[in-house]
Amino acid sequence: INFPMPISAGIPAPDFELRDDTNIARKLSEYRGRNVVLYFYPADDTPGCTKEACNFRDDYSAYEQAGIAILGVSPDAVESHVKFKKKFMLPFPLLADEGHRVCDLYQVWGPKKFLGKSYEGVLRTTFLIDGNGMIVKVFEQVRPAQHSAEVLAALA
Repeated sequence: INFPMPISAGIPAPDFELRDDTNIARKLSEYRGRNVVLYFYPADDTPGCTKEACNFRDDYSAYEQAGIAILGVSPDAVESHVKFKKKFMLPFPLLADEGHRVCDLYQVWGPKKFLGKSYEGVLRTTFLIDGNGMIVKVFEQVRPAQHSAEVLAALA
């Protein structure tokens, strides 16, 4: 699915449905009425992704107090999300985007380089979505260790 314009602040967040780590289908539109941190990450249980997820976990009470839902999305399977979530006691849903359809929709799937090799993958990106379903901020080239603090600062 291609979205007709660049995904950016000021436009409605494209709706989607993905299975979460409990194998329940979740729609973004179910979260209308509350702010959402929708973060896309490359892979469960890898160093950067673990650091990012654990920082969101450690700051979770601040998000809860502000009435903000956190949704993590990666191309990993539901089973992988189950293990990752349990291992690090993550208190928010992880959505399985096998086949990277939603990553494509949000334009966060693209060329990457690692150890001199080029490949396609998730470009670590976070979208802040308001209660009306509008994108209010896009965080690109996220640094996992500082990211949750950066998102909380943007909410203040």
